[in-house]
Amino acid sequence: MDLVLRNARVVTDGDLVDIGVRNGRIAAMAPNLGAAASERDAAGRLVFPGFVDCHIHLDKAYILDRCTICEGTLAEAVRETARAKAAFTEEDVYARAARLVEQAILHGTMLLRTFVEVDPRAGLRSLAAIRRIKHDYAFAVDIEICAFAQEGLTQEPETENLLSQALAAGADLVGGCPYTDPDPAEHVRRIFDLAERFGTPVDFHADFDLDPEGSALPHIIAETERRGFGGRVSVGHATKLSALEPNAVEAMARRLAATGIAVTVLPATDLFLTGRDARRLVPRGVAPAHLLRQFGVTATIATNNVLNPFTPFGDASLIRMANLYANVAQLARDDEMDAVFAMVSADAARLMGRAYGLRIGGPADLALLDVASSSAAVRQIAAPIASWKSGRLVMERPAGRIFHP
Repeated sequence: MDLVLRNARVVTDGDLVDIGVRNGRIAAMAPNLGAAASERDAAGRLVFPGFVDCHIHLDKAYILDRCTICEGTLAEAVRETARAKAAFTEEDVYARAARLVEQAILHGTMLLRTFVEVDPRAGLRSLAAIRRIKHDYAFAVDIEICAFAQEGLTQEPETENLLSQALAAGADLVGGCPYTDPDPAEHVRRIFDLAERFGTPVDFHADFDLDPEGSALPHIIAETERRGFGGRVSVGHATKLSALEPNAVEAMARRLAATGIAVTVLPATDLFLTGRDARRLVPRGVAPAHLLRQFGVTATIATNNVLNPFTPFGDASLIRMANLYANVAQLARDDEMDAVFAMVSADAARLMGRAYGLRIGGPADLALLDVASSSAAVRQIAAPIASWKSGRLVMERPAGRIFHP
């Protein structure tokens, strides 16, 4: 063995096991392994394959000082970011993205999907920077790049051409934003055309308001069914779902589950930008991911934006985001906490079509949390202590100590 992680808790309430690693893969999982190797004592703490952030924007992080927030609305966020990104350079995007990726690594994230805006203002500069980030940080985190049309498509033909170039240059999938396009249905169709042409999944930002009418989900569902894209389509925000009656939420959840469309909620952004017109009893505006999950939808929780007009705070901590969601959704039971933990780990990996879990022969991607269970991790915003990528230590944050007199 190259490494033995002793006394690890890999299943809540299960027996402690030792995890033996050889050549970057898990070679054994059993109590009291007799291997001679470099050792680390997990001391009964939870070990899992790391957090998965399936919706984050590396390219426009940390631009709060370049923007003005007066209204706190989605329209203002789009407008201010569009103005700022016209001045983005490749090196500027790289530096800000690297800062956020390192934060994510320190918070135990080992797989993420980042959206990269491709349009006449950003050109392909941001894409070039994030492709470098993907390469340079592969030692610690796997990064998937979504070429993204944030500001519409039908009114800007050049954007469609740039998306094609981005996909040809190696972007992993394509993303659209129907609510910023004058023709949402056509926007959805063209994004699917690109996905079909390049053989990639699709990921939409959709239904980002609290008006129950005018949903883009029926268009996305119809195209998914028509093209046989089930299991390869995801939707972020979907805050309209928070404004529907329970029976309507159930009906939509059943349609999404049957079609194979995943949904990601972004609690920090959704809370900040929605409900601005309410003078009292401000709505939360967060889609009920835990209810969608009960009806078979792959439902996840993710970071979205950090320190920009869409979300003027953040640190890329997914366990903090999970805790925020549990608070907003008023969850309490252990099984509910476990479900929320899955939304930032196993379920998010499923959305991305990735294998996930600790198994003999699988990759030795391991993260150590300072708790003994996933439910406790959500309740306490558990601190990641260390992580290993392919058996190599890539992050360490020793547990805090108190020095008594």
